[in-house]
Amino acid sequence: MRTPQALAKEQNPADLPGPDGTSGPASAPEEKLDRELLTVALVVVLGIAMSALDMTAVNVSLNRLANDYSTPLTTVQWVATAYTLALAAVIPVTAWAIGRFGTRRVYSASVGVFLAGSVLCGMAWSVESLIAFRVLQGLGGGMIMPVGMTIMTRRAGDKMPQVMAILGIPMQLAPMMGPLIGGWLVDAVSWRWIFYLNLPLGVLALVLAARVLGPDKAERTRPIDVVGLLLVSPGLSALIFGLTTGAHDGDFGSASAALPTGAGAVLLGAFVWHALRTADPLIDLRLLRRRAVGASATALLLFISGFFGVMLLAPMYFQMVHGESATTTGLLLLPAGFGTMLTMPLGARLITRVGPRSLLLTGLTLSALGLGAFAVQIGLGAPYWTLGAALLVSGGGMGLVMMPTMGSALQTLGPDDVPAASTLLNIVQQTGASAGTALLSLVLAESLARSGPGDSPAAFQTGYAVGIALLLLAMVPAALVARKMATGTAVGPTDTATH
Repeated sequence: MRTPQALAKEQNPADLPGPDGTSGPASAPEEKLDRELLTVALVVVLGIAMSALDMTAVNVSLNRLANDYSTPLTTVQWVATAYTLALAAVIPVTAWAIGRFGTRRVYSASVGVFLAGSVLCGMAWSVESLIAFRVLQGLGGGMIMPVGMTIMTRRAGDKMPQVMAILGIPMQLAPMMGPLIGGWLVDAVSWRWIFYLNLPLGVLALVLAARVLGPDKAERTRPIDVVGLLLVSPGLSALIFGLTTGAHDGDFGSASAALPTGAGAVLLGAFVWHALRTADPLIDLRLLRRRAVGASATALLLFISGFFGVMLLAPMYFQMVHGESATTTGLLLLPAGFGTMLTMPLGARLITRVGPRSLLLTGLTLSALGLGAFAVQIGLGAPYWTLGAALLVSGGGMGLVMMPTMGSALQTLGPDDVPAASTLLNIVQQTGASAGTALLSLVLAESLARSGPGDSPAAFQTGYAVGIALLLLAMVPAALVARKMATGTAVGPTDTATH
């Protein structure tokens, strides 16, 4: 017989009565964060920031790599694509690995593999060896985010919003600074230092992890779902490969794009069929039946597809229409990152007061308004400072979206379900980013093909309209997420020695 506490966890937090008789619990007073929790959070953010910094910094070095290795840019683009594919292949295994080996071992191993790949990338002697070492980097980097979020969710519990209010800034600062740091290293030193830059951050993360995370304790063991692994990892990689190839070539109907995309969709469809009929699947899709998880995942998928797809258009606009350099383009995109840095800590503090639903809807509205203002202005030839203001608003909206989706999805889950849910949400993010980028690339290519000389701003506006439509569509599932953060039903902190 299930206890009242277990029954409470299955309910949507919006339905739980508070002490005043209203829907939802009353917000608990904020407590100060202890030093141990902040140190654990530092360990996690070091790994996540390192991988995010590397991913965005590498993208600005592709042209230099093509010149240094006398290789076509289409080949060099595999330096970025190979990392993404490895990332997609390893993420599904994260939840099983956490259950089998524990969070500290998996986190330390993923950071260690990422560092090894970084050193080898810096020593690469050919573009082929660099691509191979980027695969190794991706195998480590793919697990850093989901296992890091699992550690924090288990340890922080109800204090998770307070933790994110502090750590959200460096987590957003790293990918924002990546293009600037990468561009400077490429111009002033060498592209190899983009990879060597990971060493101090990674070594510090490993040392701190060994000191503060504590030894792992044996957890519930289960055999790995081999059938699921053979379906979802290649399926996800094939789907992302097909979408990426179509975006690079501007032709999604070609065999090189359509065949892997179709094969990936079939494999993922087969995995869904398998996962819903297996007692212990690699990724428990039955979590999506819970209103909080399903609504959050759907809203996240639509938002990531629209927002990341549109953010691909902004640098292309500055470079194609205005002829700006990569470094200048990176500077022009800074307002979006600053907007996110400003609102993410604010959203983390407000989530227990106003609830995930209100924050999420507000964030989606701000992002749509900011992107809409940017799209209108590029047709008018507006000055850069007003375009920057629009990017600031859209980035501010993003800062209010990520925490509510994660918080609403994870707060009612037990500790055993958190790794699976965190892995699932990371897969949603990777798939959404790839699908959105491919979709907006296709829309832009088709619009540019139809536009005449001097009409390229109108083509970009068409792409923005599609992205904004996805953001507005995300408001439908967003209206179903939890209205309140349910104190006492969130995943509580656990013993350091256990996790």
